[in-house]
Amino acid sequence: MARSFSMKGVQGAADRAVQHARAWLLETEPGSRVHDVQSDPRFQHRGVDLLWELPSGEVRGIEVKGDRNATRKRYFFELVSNLEKDTPGCFLYSGADLLVYVFLSQGEMHVLPLRAARDWFLPRAKEYPLKHAFTQTGAIRYTTVGAVVSTRDVVEGVPNVLKIPLRRSTPLRAQEESTTPEAPGAAAMPTKQGELEDVAPVKTAQEDAKPAPKKRARRRKSTDASESSGPGTSE
Repeated sequence: MARSFSMKGVQGAADRAVQHARAWLLETEPGSRVHDVQSDPRFQHRGVDLLWELPSGEVRGIEVKGDRNATRKRYFFELVSNLEKDTPGCFLYSGADLLVYVFLSQGEMHVLPLRAARDWFLPRAKEYPLKHAFTQTGAIRYTTVGAVVSTRDVVEGVPNVLKIPLRRSTPLRAQEESTTPEAPGAAAMPTKQGELEDVAPVKTAQEDAKPAPKKRARRRKSTDASESSGPGTSE
């Protein structure tokens, strides 16, 4: 059964998911910096939410998804971002290196190597059910379609998937910065943008992404059939 979500609820989940993701990235690589590029047109079409600038100078793209469902242990892989406009979902075209999927109510964050997860999923796509979610933005209502995939299947089939318990408090640190037109790695990042059922996303700077999809209005991501940081996905 499809569910409906308001942009306000989806946005809140997305913001919290991004905060958790940023805190983890900064702790994982002391001395690194995180740039928020969610509002930067250059990255919206690349499916990248954050740029992770490592001390070595390497820049990785991160896509973040926030899921508020309290019991589900499944991912919502966005395949169609806007059914009415026939635009592809970020899971298919994102150029991010990592997909950070935050289960907000369950207090757990999963970090997936996006390309490996996509390569694993595509040959098995027909094995997983599709779900529709509706998001209302003012007078505009659009439909998002995604595959509901067991986290266990992904963990068993995709190498290097991480599971990290969330901290109760994730204060933003001084190193975290807003993206500016000259954010590190901006010019080299592949094009992408993405959002989904109720999950927030993390993107990476990998230039092997597929041709850029049609432009579409940017929206927050999330993944919980009851609401996530982005067009809500249902279940």
